[in-house]
Amino acid sequence: MHKLSLALLTTLALQTFASASTLSPQIKDNSLIVYNANIGLVHEQRTLEVTPADTSITYAGVAKSINIDSVNVTLPKGIEINSQQYRYDKLTLSKLLEAHINKKVEVRMLRNRNEFKIITATLLSFSGTNAIVRTLDFKIITVKSSEILFSEIPAELITKPSLVWNVKVAKKQKTQMQLDYLISNISFTSNYILNIDANSSNLTGWITVNNRSGKRFENVKLSLLAGDIHTNKPAPLRHLQRVASVMQDTKSVKHQAFEGYHFYTIPFQVTLANNEKTQIKFLEERNISIERLYTATLSNPLYLTGEHKASVTQSVKLQGLDKALPKGAVRTYAKLEKQKVLLGENFIEHTPKNIPIELNLGKNFDLKVKEFLSKREDSEKFYNVDIRYSIQNSSDEAKTLTLLIPFNRNESSSITADESYIFTQGNLVAFTLKVNANSTKKFTVNYESKK
Repeated sequence: MHKLSLALLTTLALQTFASASTLSPQIKDNSLIVYNANIGLVHEQRTLEVTPADTSITYAGVAKSINIDSVNVTLPKGIEINSQQYRYDKLTLSKLLEAHINKKVEVRMLRNRNEFKIITATLLSFSGTNAIVRTLDFKIITVKSSEILFSEIPAELITKPSLVWNVKVAKKQKTQMQLDYLISNISFTSNYILNIDANSSNLTGWITVNNRSGKRFENVKLSLLAGDIHTNKPAPLRHLQRVASVMQDTKSVKHQAFEGYHFYTIPFQVTLANNEKTQIKFLEERNISIERLYTATLSNPLYLTGEHKASVTQSVKLQGLDKALPKGAVRTYAKLEKQKVLLGENFIEHTPKNIPIELNLGKNFDLKVKEFLSKREDSEKFYNVDIRYSIQNSSDEAKTLTLLIPFNRNESSSITADESYIFTQGNLVAFTLKVNANSTKKFTVNYESKK
């Protein structure tokens, strides 16, 4: 029989059970639902063989981050569960030694500088780096704990995270058991790539599953629920490691609205290694029409003094898609000759279908706006100011720009301007103006409001 040192034992995937019940290692009908809230719902089914002599069932291989209170196990009639435990004996030298007290072990003894001999002995006790053993000829000696060799992992040590049920079995049977439980430290995020060209765009969506749950999911049926569900406890902090795996499949991801959330089902089985990220493409929309927007937010004219310069934000507005989009980052690109150029990054919240999406790309280099207090004639009861606006377009293309100006909208207020305007978002005055290429447009507005 081969003798194993601790270093070799810790590499074994061996699992032993405390009772005579037999549980198939093969998981059937395994599925996983991952939520935005850093939790997952695991479903597994295994074949179980029991007899009336069995007093416990050990279910090995659950996630380390299992929520014990959420365990929902389904067993057939004839098997009654009395109690439940979560067990995980991480292999250490101390645990192996403790499990071998008053049991036969073998000890590697140094015969001379370059030669060892193996003796059989009974382990009596241990403390720190030393152990006391009784040899076959009844001598009691002290040896180094690290020189003790073990033939097997004792049955009482459960070396994978496991659930142990104390049961009462009425009859011998081979049956199916199903298990559902919640885990933490698993989450998914969505991210999108938007490629724009003139007034059209293509949108690709990716789902990234971040598995830090302490369990590897092999060929699992994966689903994702987008939405902010209510949970009783805050999500625990995660220990992150930079390990990544990328996966893509051409089959379309199934999507359906469900109870106020959106449910995505991956049409192929996925393997999610522990401490690893997996990316799956779930959306691809082509030829989405876009509108380019240029906007500057200016000062309240009643409180402006002197001259003020304002930058111009450039955005793209996507017309509403016929699909809901889970919240996530959007990166926008355009092609310059044969090279892709990043134009901006945004984050969108959960967006229902047919809702326009506006993405802020950044500040426009060639558009500049100035506002200047040209005249002030306040009276005892009214504010009255003239504001001069100047828009400079240094690009080789005409641009349509919107100025947003906060101003009180009431019956005692008035605006006099040569350019047309509307009120938007309650109290914002919006001037939308076309500015020719390489030119400057100027105009003056009179504002009056009761004090």
